[in-house]
Amino acid sequence: MDTEPLASKIRPQNLDEFIGQEHLVGTDKPLRIAIEQKHLFSFVLWGPPGVGKTTLARIYAKAVNAEYFELSAVSAGKDDIKKIVDRPSMLGQPKILFLDEIHRFNKAQQDYLLPFVESGKLYLIGATTENPSFEVIAALLSRCRVFTLSELSDNDIGNIIDRAIKRLSPAPFGPGQPGRDGSFEKKGTNALAAPSLQKRRKGEFKFDKKAREWLISMANGDARQAIAMIENTAKLYGKITMQTLAETLQSKFLRYDKAGEEHYNAISAFIKSMRASQPDAALYYMCRMIAAGEDPLFIARRMVVFASEDIGLAQPTALVVANAVFRACETIGLPECAENLAHGVVYLSQAKKDRSAYNAYLAALGDVKKFGNLPIPLKIRNAPTELMKDLGYGNAYEQYDKESYLPDKLKGKKYLK
Repeated sequence: MDTEPLASKIRPQNLDEFIGQEHLVGTDKPLRIAIEQKHLFSFVLWGPPGVGKTTLARIYAKAVNAEYFELSAVSAGKDDIKKIVDRPSMLGQPKILFLDEIHRFNKAQQDYLLPFVESGKLYLIGATTENPSFEVIAALLSRCRVFTLSELSDNDIGNIIDRAIKRLSPAPFGPGQPGRDGSFEKKGTNALAAPSLQKRRKGEFKFDKKAREWLISMANGDARQAIAMIENTAKLYGKITMQTLAETLQSKFLRYDKAGEEHYNAISAFIKSMRASQPDAALYYMCRMIAAGEDPLFIARRMVVFASEDIGLAQPTALVVANAVFRACETIGLPECAENLAHGVVYLSQAKKDRSAYNAYLAALGDVKKFGNLPIPLKIRNAPTELMKDLGYGNAYEQYDKESYLPDKLKGKKYLK
C-alpha cells in the first residue's frame, strides 16, 4: 500500500523543478548561485508556511553533497544535536542540520548550537515563520545569512496544483491520459482505493476550473494546504469539485493539531475576527490556540501588528495596549497571561478601525520600489558645509512650508487618504 503523502511525491528535487521564490532562485539570484557554486554556509529561511523552506534546504544539501539531518525545534533538544555532531562523518562530508521552527528553540538551546556552527562542525539551515531578528539570538544570527521567502503567487499555486493533479490522477485509477478538461479516464479500479471509488466500474477524475480557482484562493499562498486538500478530496470522493472540496474542508480527516496547518488557520481566523469587530469569535480562536499549546508571544505579536495595521489612527492608544499585552505575556507567562491576552483581544476587537496609515505605507513603499532613489529636493537637504549651501542645499527652506517636499517626479502624490 502506498502511504507516501502526495506533497512528498511531488516535492522538487532540484531548482529546475522548484516553483516560486524567483528573487532567491532565479537566474543570478543569491541562493541559486550558492547552490550552483556549492558554497557552504549557514543560513535562515524566513517566510510563511508552505512556500518551500524545507524543499530549498534539501535541494541545497544535495547540491553541496552534505550529510543532511532534519530536526523540529518543537520536539528536539541538545541531546539530538549532540548525537548529530558526535556521529562519524561519512567520507568527510560536511554536516547540514535543518532546524524547522528554529524560533521555538530557547536562548540556552541556541547558545548550545553556536560553537558547532562557528567551528564548522555543523552548517545550520534554520526555518521560521517568525522574524529572526526577534527570535534568533544575535550571536547565532550574525553567523547566518537570512533569506526572506515570499508568499506564493496565485500563478505559483496554480502550477503546483496542476503538478499535484497530474501526479495523483494515474496512481489511484490506473493508467490513463489526461483529457482536455483535465480529467483522467480510469482504466480499471485500484483495489486499495477508497471504498467510494471501488464501487464505480467506470468514471473519470474531474477537476473543473471553478474548483481550481477556489483552491488557489483558499490556499492563500500556502502550497501544502492546497496539496493536502487535493489529496484528501480525491481519496474521499474520487473527484474534485466545489462541492467535494467544501465537504472535505469540513471533514474530520483534515483536523490536525497545533503542529499542522490548523495552527495557521486559527491565527488567520483570530485576526479576521478582530478586524470584523467580533470579540466573541476572536476570544474563541485565542482560547483555541492557547489550549493547543500555542506560544502566547506569537498571539501577542500579531496583536501588536494588528494595532497599527487595522486600527491605526482611529484609536492610537491601541498600539500602547497591544505592546503592554506583549510585555505582560513576556514577563508573566501562562496560564495567567491568558487574562492579559483576553483583555487586549476585547479592546482591539471593539476599537474603531482605520487602515489609512497602513495603506499609505504600502503606497509609498510601492513608489520606492518602482522609482528607486529619486533626487530629494534641494531645499530640504541637509547643509552642514558652505559648499553645500552654495550648491543650494537647504535654500529657501521654510519651517511650515505648504509646497510638497516629495521628489519632483512624485509632486502632489497623496498616500494618506
